[in-house]
Amino acid sequence: MSYFRPSVDAMTGYQPGEQPAPGVKVIKLNTNENPYPPSEAALQVLRGFDGELLRRYPHPMADSFRDAASQVLGVPHDWILAGNGSDDILNLLVRACTEGDRKIVYPTPTYVLYETLAEIQDTKVVEVPYNDDYNLPVEQLIEANGAITFIASPNSPSGTLVPLDVLSKLASHLSGVLAIDEAYVDFADYSALELVKEHNNVIVLRTFSKGYSLAGLRLGFGVANPELLSGLIKVKDSYNVDAVACAVGAAAIADQAHKNASAERVKASRAKLTADLTQLGFKVGPSQANFVLAQAPNNKAGALYQALKERGILVRYFKQPRLDDKLRITVGTEEQNQALISALTELLA
Repeated sequence: MSYFRPSVDAMTGYQPGEQPAPGVKVIKLNTNENPYPPSEAALQVLRGFDGELLRRYPHPMADSFRDAASQVLGVPHDWILAGNGSDDILNLLVRACTEGDRKIVYPTPTYVLYETLAEIQDTKVVEVPYNDDYNLPVEQLIEANGAITFIASPNSPSGTLVPLDVLSKLASHLSGVLAIDEAYVDFADYSALELVKEHNNVIVLRTFSKGYSLAGLRLGFGVANPELLSGLIKVKDSYNVDAVACAVGAAAIADQAHKNASAERVKASRAKLTADLTQLGFKVGPSQANFVLAQAPNNKAGALYQALKERGILVRYFKQPRLDDKLRITVGTEEQNQALISALTELLA
């Protein structure tokens, strides 16, 4: 006997990157956290947070955050929907837009949570393979014509960015929603945000987990026209963003100078890490994110992952076709990156 729906019994479930126990000292380069601290302005809000606000329910639409985000992004207040991380917005999209044959479409390899959410919803999935250069397979995605088409740009695990004209073409040919997941956009050359004004079926998703160094806060948001957001609002939790996240997030997004400076440090380190890995014999593709995807010499990715872990250095290894010869490595501080390169130098000697 099972208590669960057949689709839940059959699924594996999303497997997050390994999180070491509190107090365990490791160099953590496996879950794409920002290695630098959050904005001091955001931390000051957290330190001085009024306990009375914890007694009361938060605003159901996180309006103080939406006001701050509206000012920074130059979009109207009601074009923004806040969530408990951008994963919350992904979940709302799947629940509101899909069921059965109302399918989810995405190119692959990409963020594996898209598949997990489809399995939970028991929704049909169409996966369209990227080519080796991770060029978006536009025509096949158009032909699949999903109720939702998910495009991560920059993509994980490849770090590649989709040109805006390609995304616009895709949006104009789809009858369903085009969800552009910009979790890593703070490290990229450009954003697709303007497309929400050009196409009523486009939603752009953002997170505070990467560029803003607030992965532990659990805050993200989607930007789309209010008609598209209206269905998501119907299925969201009544109070899906807590009072602390709302206040800290508002301060963080207002401090663009801090976020941008942090991102520039990461981008400079990304270039050096790419060069150092290449010198060791890795094949490293161009990345627009805060990580690199590195093909290991002599097909040693799995062994190197394990050996690094034994030395207290965590990177991400995906044991699946097209990725099992590669490591996804988060860009750390200069000291962390150098420790990684030193360890790899010894292991490959």
